[in-house]
Amino acid sequence: MSKVNKKKKSAAAAEQKKAQMKIVTSDTCAVCKTPCKRGLDYLDTLSAPGAVGYGVPCVLTLPGRKP
Repeated sequence: MSKVNKKKKSAAAAEQKKAQMKIVTSDTCAVCKTPCKRGLDYLDTLSAPGAVGYGVPCVLTLPGRKP
């Protein structure tokens, strides 16, 4: 039988992960307690007739951020 060599994850690989912001829709931006410029601009573009929105990254949803 052959031995299986397993690689250990280095500490550098764990440090490379970046925090990801969640994508929120216009209804979330509309009721936000602390509106940001990006969210307000997104609401403004969606107020045009026929506008299609795919969401906007929200700074307030960063992991590890205390409200």
